Amino acid sequence: MERDTAANPDDLQLIEAFLEMLAAERGAASNTLSAYRRDLAGAASYFSQQACRFHHLTPGDVSGYLRTLSQNGEAASTRARRLSALRQLCRFMVLEQMISTDPTHGITGPKKARRLPKTMNIKEVDILLQSAADRCKARTGRELVRALRLHCLLEILYATGLRVSELVSLPRTVLRGDERVMTVKGKGGRERLVPLNNSARRALERYLNAAQNPDNDLAPTVATRWLFPSRSASGHLTRQRFAQDLKELAIGAGLDGETISPHVLRHAFASHLLDRGADLRTVQQLLGPADISTTEIYTHVLHERLKKLVEDHHPLAKTTAAKGD
Repeated sequence: MERDTAANPDDLQLIEAFLEMLAAERGAASNTLSAYRRDLAGAASYFSQQACRFHHLTPGDVSGYLRTLSQNGEAASTRARRLSALRQLCRFMVLEQMISTDPTHGITGPKKARRLPKTMNIKEVDILLQSAADRCKARTGRELVRALRLHCLLEILYATGLRVSELVSLPRTVLRGDERVMTVKGKGGRERLVPLNNSARRALERYLNAAQNPDNDLAPTVATRWLFPSRSASGHLTRQRFAQDLKELAIGAGLDGETISPHVLRHAFASHLLDRGADLRTVQQLLGPADISTTEIYTHVLHERLKKLVEDHHPLAKTTAAKGD
């Protein structure tokens, strides 16, 4: 739909002004800005086809836009995201007194089916971490540093539940202060403390000692602001490279590489905490999402644990099972 008609230049300029506000006032990450730009440019293209501009939108125009998205076969989650982007833009226009009323007000977006997150059981995580540790034993030089880096990344990810973008872009300044915790800057520039367990600290120490060894010829990359430097454009390890290394490790360990990713390991961190009795609010604070609803996808773990508790310990549950036999 976006490619059929060029968007109005004034609308594109408005989008850029909105994105500048998000970056300056809310500290929006580059990935967030790119997503907003893509969705809003698509909306601008659609409204240009309808001979309409953002400044003149009506609720009927917005509803028509959503109907068209649905007719084009876009998923409910995609339609909800596009509406959210448009809603944020319209609120910006109201605050800047470009329009007097918000045309998205009162419009309900499509309901998204909340899917349970893919996760890993504790045995699978143990196999993965052990495999990463074993790979370090048979390597030297640069290959050893890469193996130690991957092991360190996995230990920190499973110990903290960091987003992959937060993990690969950790600055070296997180090493200052108490070695038992790291101060991480997440979405919107919000900072939070995340604890490091002993395994993560040991893996980090081994990685740093090897990376700083002059014999490994890594001085050009180590002398940067990043904890996991690389020769990429960003200067640090990319999410894509980490995901690729993790997939290869999983396959080598006899696990399903297609279902294991950094995001899945983050889910495993949260699920295993809840399964061991952690409360939802604590897990939410460790993960760092904007609100508790983001973490409620993990309540399935709590439900399963309570269900098993009743089945294993309630006398009536055992009686019912015996009668069923």
